[in-house]
Amino acid sequence: MAAIGLPANDLILFAHVVAAGSFTRAAELTGLPKATLSRRLVELESALGESLLLRSTRRLVLTEFGAQMLDHARRLQDESEAALALAQHRQAVPQGTLRVSLPPEFQELSLVQVAAEFARQYPGVRLELDLSARRVDLVAERFDLAVRAATQLPDDATLVARRIVALGSGLYASGDYLRRRGAPRSPADLPAHTGLVLLTSAGEPQRWRLARRDERWEGLPLHALAANSIGLLQALAAQGLGIVGLSENFARTAVEQGALERVLPGWELPPTTIWCVTAGRRLLPRRTTAFIEILRAALTGEAAGRCP
Repeated sequence: MAAIGLPANDLILFAHVVAAGSFTRAAELTGLPKATLSRRLVELESALGESLLLRSTRRLVLTEFGAQMLDHARRLQDESEAALALAQHRQAVPQGTLRVSLPPEFQELSLVQVAAEFARQYPGVRLELDLSARRVDLVAERFDLAVRAATQLPDDATLVARRIVALGSGLYASGDYLRRRGAPRSPADLPAHTGLVLLTSAGEPQRWRLARRDERWEGLPLHALAANSIGLLQALAAQGLGIVGLSENFARTAVEQGALERVLPGWELPPTTIWCVTAGRRLLPRRTTAFIEILRAALTGEAAGRCP
């Protein structure tokens, strides 16, 4: 039997196509023409002697053989990316493209400062920022980094989450609202107020969980307006529409400008933890670690060390 010439690069492209779910999307992510991807997959199947994918107008379906080969293709992909990351990590000057996904509210959290400082320090890196409330697929969409704000993240063996900072949080309202409705003197007064409440990813209003030393209170205002955007809720609070839970960093500018003031000082919401999530690589390129350090410095007020 003739020996099979195994084209490793085409196996990696096969893994990309499966992750993307279509040749069109894979072409966008890899930068290769759709026709080229299709041709190379056909050549790969011809070299292997069996079909890897069943193609239809709507979707791609793995054959039994394709499912078996995908495990090997993904390992090749991981090793290729690990080797590339090692080379990029050893570069004296970071370069290339860095794709970062962030929640839209991060435009209020020193994002201009972070982007400007990164561009100043690393002009050889092309920075692409995607501000979206959706949870991106880092692997399929080829993002290098996702910044997420959550008390905790769901388990995912393919991703690595780095805890950047925990931001203290509390309740805030405008002076106009507090003059009209009266400032609550204890958490027991909150159900009589209008709450501007964040919706969870499941579409449920997020309950307020307040703590002061050993005291605890949990509940929701009876009159609540809910949205999945912290920025929108903050803007509504500044217009006098109700009480909102915000991180101290997020509220700082509005407080300094007199648009908001703290409600029930001394009582705190659970801290908002900022995470940097990456695909499960063993070594990150310098451009990625540089962005993480600059972001950390902006959120904590500490000086960022420049990557050598």
